Amino acid sequence: MACGGFMSAPVCLIENDENGKLHVNKKAKDILDGIHEPVVVVSVVGLYRTGKSYLMNRLAGQQSGFALGSTIESKTKGIWMWCVPHPKKKGHTLVLLDTEGLGDVEKGDEKHDTWIFCLAVLLSSTLVYNSLGVIDNMALEKLHYVTELTENIRVKAEVSQDEDGSTDFMSVFPSFVWAVRDFTLQLIKEDKPITSDEYLESALELKPGYSRQIDRYNLPRRCLRNFFAVRKCFVFPRPASTQNMRRMEELTKKELDSEFLEQANTFCCYIYNNAEPKTVNGGRTITGTALGNLADVYVEAIRSGKVPCLENAVVSLAKIQNVCAVEQAMKFYMNEMLSIAQLPMHLEELSDIHKIAEKKAIEVFITTSFNDIDQIYQKELMVQYLLTNKT
Repeated sequence: MACGGFMSAPVCLIENDENGKLHVNKKAKDILDGIHEPVVVVSVVGLYRTGKSYLMNRLAGQQSGFALGSTIESKTKGIWMWCVPHPKKKGHTLVLLDTEGLGDVEKGDEKHDTWIFCLAVLLSSTLVYNSLGVIDNMALEKLHYVTELTENIRVKAEVSQDEDGSTDFMSVFPSFVWAVRDFTLQLIKEDKPITSDEYLESALELKPGYSRQIDRYNLPRRCLRNFFAVRKCFVFPRPASTQNMRRMEELTKKELDSEFLEQANTFCCYIYNNAEPKTVNGGRTITGTALGNLADVYVEAIRSGKVPCLENAVVSLAKIQNVCAVEQAMKFYMNEMLSIAQLPMHLEELSDIHKIAEKKAIEVFITTSFNDIDQIYQKELMVQYLLTNKT
């Protein structure tokens, strides 16, 4: 399991400022800026006090980290982040996002919950939905945030009148994992044993017919089926007695239910082996640096009252990344020239050193650039070389 070598503890990635508006925490952004390898982003969402944070601590390979809490109050506020070396994918970082519990009555701001849910969807490559009990109609109605995604997220900047943009969601949305906690039923249907995946798909079956009641019943099920191409389900028994549940962070393996431990290990192995690196439109894999910039772009859209758009976000991300890539390449070029060139020297020698430094600097640019399809920024880099050499 991951050892948490990148960060000793989680930090807040997205929080409310003094005006109650979401913003990206600078400390977390700086951490992501330092991660230049692909990231696998796993976020967990769900109602508050359902044990979301425990699963994320297990994925980090730790007993504690994300706040668990043992009272009726929601411990996690905003979205917290923990970056650890990926235990299965070499050269990748596992970014764990633990979100504020949804439906906390003390907040009294359902739109805030909606944006937290949307940001979890937008930033992750795998979305874990955590709930208690069973997957029934009540559980699906509590997941009403998924039915509002078409109103709060756009895939394309412009959508024709005969479509709402939802047809593109499946190609860009994360994989979906439903973690059902404190599950006590037997997985049996029509006197035959079924898997947890079959249990989920059975719960998502649509009712035939047309009526307002049937439409309401089918809506969350249709959204889950249409938006998330990859769906998985895990059912967890109660991990310990009620008394011991209050000190989950302190419990040893012997004090935890063995079936719960086995399922938790199966869950972690599935995430490690199947959660894909985070990509954006066009299938381009992003790094930690790009993830931080992407969070900035989405949060800024929400702060300004706009609907976050994936297509526009990629354009904004490309501009941010490529301007930075030009600056880094030029800085590398200048440092390389200053360290190698020993004046006075012949023009031929200087020209050779320039070619070597230029080649290395272009490699730096290519490594850090993003989606520079028409080589606009690479051409700008060449212009800067010429201007530098003239002076």
